[in-house]
Amino acid sequence: MPDAPLALRAVERRYRTEAGELPVLRGAELDLFAGEIVALVAPSGTGKSTLLHVAGLLEKPDAGRVLVEGRDSGGLSDDARTALRRDTIGFVYQFHHLLPEFTAEENVVLPQLAANRPRREAEARARELLATFGLADRGHHRPTRLSGGEQQRVAIARALANGPKVLLADEPTGNLDVGTADRVFAELLEAVRGRGVAALIATHNPELAARMDRTVTLRDGLIVPT
Repeated sequence: MPDAPLALRAVERRYRTEAGELPVLRGAELDLFAGEIVALVAPSGTGKSTLLHVAGLLEKPDAGRVLVEGRDSGGLSDDARTALRRDTIGFVYQFHHLLPEFTAEENVVLPQLAANRPRREAEARARELLATFGLADRGHHRPTRLSGGEQQRVAIARALANGPKVLLADEPTGNLDVGTADRVFAELLEAVRGRGVAALIATHNPELAARMDRTVTLRDGLIVPT
């Protein structure tokens, strides 16, 4: 059996505070398989964002291992971690974080240029992805001229631009109204499943969680099924 695109092994993460050391993750374990969409549902303050940051190689664990396609990220240099994250992992946040001075198409092109894809190929890929999300005629608009739902669609297209094996999303529709959130989430699920991406999506919405393949939560710093 091939390695899971993402695996966490006994991951610990602690923060130093004025009151002393604060343990957030206490041995978290998770296997995320290709084509699988997992909901991460947990109360605020339990460590969801920390888990996503560690899983996405944005933070280093204090103990344990983060394996990306079987490769232990722990011994990698900062440059190698950055390259692995760029080439393998896509991120979608509650707030789109699009660069306001660039058009929708340019926002999807930029991460591809960072991965050394030729500009012409990157532009074609950006147009293809934007069309997938119904934005074929919006590519030359800057974010301020797009609706909230359109901006988040661009952010999802950007996250998929480099063909990631893993997608991590932190409340990706939490900043949208109910109707728009439902449509954007349906498009996100379709795009992820169609590409065989392994996805971990944090959400407070039980209805959205029910549309995913399985649900886990954080309890006392551990990942447990629900």
